[in-house]
Amino acid sequence: MLVKESLGHPSPVKIMDSQNAYRLLAPLFDGLDREHFMVVGLDAKHAIIGVNTVSIGSVTLSIVHPREVFKPAILMNASAVILAHNHPSGDSTPSQEDRALTRRLKDAGELLGITVLDHLVLGEGRYYSFADHGTL
Repeated sequence: MLVKESLGHPSPVKIMDSQNAYRLLAPLFDGLDREHFMVVGLDAKHAIIGVNTVSIGSVTLSIVHPREVFKPAILMNASAVILAHNHPSGDSTPSQEDRALTRRLKDAGELLGITVLDHLVLGEGRYYSFADHGTL
C-alpha cells in the first residue's frame, strides 16, 4: 500500500541530472549492508513524487521484477522513474545482470508509458549512471 506523506519541502525537488539524483539518493543508501533496489517516481516535470524500496536482497544480489518496480510508479501516477540500487562492496561497476535488468525495465516502462530516465548503481562515494554512459 502506498501512503502519501509530507515531503517537508516547500517546493518540489526536481531531478535534473545524474549528479543531482546521486546527491539526493546517496543518504538513503548510506551504511546499508545488503543490496537495496529503489524506484523514484517523477511527475511530468521530473519533480519527485515518491520513493519506494522495491527489494532488499543479500550482500551480492537483489531480486527485482518489473511488476514490483512499476506497481508503485503506477500507483503514484509517475510519468518517469529513476531506478537505483547499491553495491555493498563499494564498487559501483554494474554487473551483467544489472545491465540485463536495466534493458528489461526500460522495455517494460516503454510498454507502460513510464520513461526510465536513469538507473544508478551506488558504491562507496561514487556511482554509475546508465544514462550518462549511453545505455538508456
